[in-house]
Amino acid sequence: MAFKRIKEYLSTGDATAGELLITKEIMPVLVEEVDKNLLDRSLAKTVYGPSQIKGSTFNVNLETENSSKVREVAEGAEIPLDIQAYEAVEFNPTKYGIAIRITHEMMEDSQFNLLESNIRTAGKRFAENETKLILEALDGANATTLGGTNITIANITESMQDLEDNDYVPTDLIIGTEVLNDLRNIDTFAEADKWGDTTSYNRTGHVGRLYGLNVHRFSPNAAPTTTYKKYAYVIDRDEAYGIAIKRDVSIENFSLPTFDMEGAVLTNRIDVQLFRSKAVSKITTS
Repeated sequence: MAFKRIKEYLSTGDATAGELLITKEIMPVLVEEVDKNLLDRSLAKTVYGPSQIKGSTFNVNLETENSSKVREVAEGAEIPLDIQAYEAVEFNPTKYGIAIRITHEMMEDSQFNLLESNIRTAGKRFAENETKLILEALDGANATTLGGTNITIANITESMQDLEDNDYVPTDLIIGTEVLNDLRNIDTFAEADKWGDTTSYNRTGHVGRLYGLNVHRFSPNAAPTTTYKKYAYVIDRDEAYGIAIKRDVSIENFSLPTFDMEGAVLTNRIDVQLFRSKAVSKITTS
């Protein structure tokens, strides 16, 4: 058999020979997973940091709503006694964590920094867990509006009234992706004056404002279950809930020489509690 030049192999019917001679370059860049839509800490009434939390738990004192009142008093009659009542919300930051272990062989043979990549992804998981805790707290809403297959304008305004009936100001609408899809299909919201500005889903795809409410979308993959994509919450951000962070996300590197491994431990201690259940109204769709 006569020898063929290399360039002749690239056009030959001999697939194996052709594949071996074609250079395959693997880029040393990792395409990371997509970032999820999460709930910003600015939605909380208060975020308590580590320096503010002296023990393992702490209480926030609240005035009980409408717990005192003025009464009509007849001339010469004794003025009735009354006093404001108080209640407390207890925060108990829970510890969450993840440990990462990677062998030296994996680090030596990898095309990218495995430890750094895993730490970065773990950091995302802590942020997603915070959104999960916020949604679980909002489930303590005093009122629930039962929607049908699709959310309606009436559902939103009913939940707004739930807050207003108790003297709260609806400031934000927090929605799952299925609710977002319903809103995109309500023709009324194509009119800019219904949004409160010129932003609309049909024009930009961005979440804007509805009836003065700031609209925030969260990922169902960061919620307690994917069923949350069917839920929405109208809140008064100045009264609804608080976040307590006893330990923000912390990283400790470690070495296991006997296993020939390097690793890292990431932890945080956090709690989310509802302050005023009447400052939240939940909307459910089916």
